Amino acid sequence: MTARLGRFSTGVVSSLLLLAATSAVALDFRSVAVDRAILYDAPSAKAKPLFVVGKYYPVEIIVNLDQWAKVRDSSGGLAWIEKKSLADARMVVVTVPRADVRQAADPNAPLAFQAERDVVLELVETAAAGWLKVRHRDGQVGYVLASQVWGA
Repeated sequence: MTARLGRFSTGVVSSLLLLAATSAVALDFRSVAVDRAILYDAPSAKAKPLFVVGKYYPVEIIVNLDQWAKVRDSSGGLAWIEKKSLADARMVVVTVPRADVRQAADPNAPLAFQAERDVVLELVETAAAGWLKVRHRDGQVGYVLASQVWGA
């Protein structure tokens, strides 16, 4: 016997509830705290090294395991990193050819600066709908559309 809720079967409702539950989980973004951090294919310093990343490189923590974290980067790649190499500092990376960083969270606000693809910016705060307040390493501050960066 299939129960029905209005026009939706319980299977559809269950799927919608699962989607809502998973989207309610906060993403855990961090950045690399050391000058050079090695990303491995397994949670062990004896595992195969995959990449070396630099300070401030943003990652999303997918799995926590003792002294290790499985992380995803802006390209979607997965790897393991030692937790001691991570900082709580939130950084974002530009994912479009050139991001316009505005003086206010408004598409008509004057331009503060532009940032090229792969430039890392410090996330200062989440601003008005769809905007992030960011700081460039040279001290410039402004607002960028969240859709133009990864890591927030």
